Amino acid sequence: MVKKQDIYFTVTGLFRFDDTEFLKEGMKVRLEKEPDNDYDNEAIMVKLAGIGKIGYVANSVKTIVGDEAYSAGRLYDKFDNEAEGTILYNMGGALQCRFEG
Repeated sequence: MVKKQDIYFTVTGLFRFDDTEFLKEGMKVRLEKEPDNDYDNEAIMVKLAGIGKIGYVANSVKTIVGDEAYSAGRLYDKFDNEAEGTILYNMGGALQCRFEG
């Protein structure tokens, strides 16, 4: 059984920001399921307090960073509608986060 603190995920779609240096290690992010998404029925939007949507949980082997990271499809059934995560690494075009439930 995987413990919550052992679940990692990648946030993609940060392209709308010219600079992502404001996204720091330890910051909390909010995960919200977006079942009506036109492109992915397992889409999980990622928000930051005071800013709103910053991206989505990666759901493709091309966008997931690391062997241990969950895709949005694997993470989708781990929570009801909303959950929280913590930024571990800012990699410029993507964030690596830990699922907090």
